Amino acid sequence: MKGLTSIPFARQAAELLIAPKPFSPEIENRQPMFWARVIHFEHRYWSINRLMTGLPITNMLELSSGFSFRGLALSHEQPVYYIDTDLPDLIATKQQFVDAFEASPAVANTPERTGHYEIQPLNALDTAAFNTIVDRLPPGPLLILNEGLLVYLDDAEKVQLCGNILGALQRRGGYWITADIYIQQDLDPALIDTSDQLAQFLQQHKVEEKKFRDFEAAADFFTRMGFIVDEEARPDYTQLSTLPHLMAAAGPDLQKKMRQVPKMQATWRLRAKP
Repeated sequence: MKGLTSIPFARQAAELLIAPKPFSPEIENRQPMFWARVIHFEHRYWSINRLMTGLPITNMLELSSGFSFRGLALSHEQPVYYIDTDLPDLIATKQQFVDAFEASPAVANTPERTGHYEIQPLNALDTAAFNTIVDRLPPGPLLILNEGLLVYLDDAEKVQLCGNILGALQRRGGYWITADIYIQQDLDPALIDTSDQLAQFLQQHKVEEKKFRDFEAAADFFTRMGFIVDEEARPDYTQLSTLPHLMAAAGPDLQKKMRQVPKMQATWRLRAKP
């Protein structure tokens, strides 16, 4: 899905994932709910970048980044020191992707890299390993980023992750930007497709149960964990590359129904309490 968006390197990653089969998304045959989901992922990615803009921080650590290449893109645009992490098996595959990108015209024709970018294996719940990765970053405040992690963690694991991040921010200063403020919702069954693979995956991992009860409960949780909500990203769907596809696929009645769906996700910038 992300290969259909303007997210940096997403299309190239999609092509590598299914190679040697060609990447043929068949855009004209997609249903409205498919495009709504794609828009969600595209919005989530850029919401993190919006909360990064203007911060005087160059030390960046991304947790559980998956096949997102935000750090690779930023390292060609800004003098960042970016460490990109995920579990070992995924990181091994991702390194092959990065090597392929670096050798491709897509990267070769971009401005010379001005920042530092590296990928490292990390279980973000492992305190000792977490601190070792943090210590790889130069002195100064940190910007810790994640999207698509908290929804897979139970309460005890969320507490463990928060403790690791809070400790790093208390020592170094900086912020944590998380796009994982998801809340539980009872959706109109007409807007849910339980037959596709992603829906089945989410059910298998009990993602709905692991979301926050509501936004107030999420704020209370982070407060108890020692954080302050510094800012929330403001959505701007008009800037998304996939919005025209949704508008073309959804008729007026469905567009109205989708606009009535309550907010289910937010991206927050957090800082440690003084």
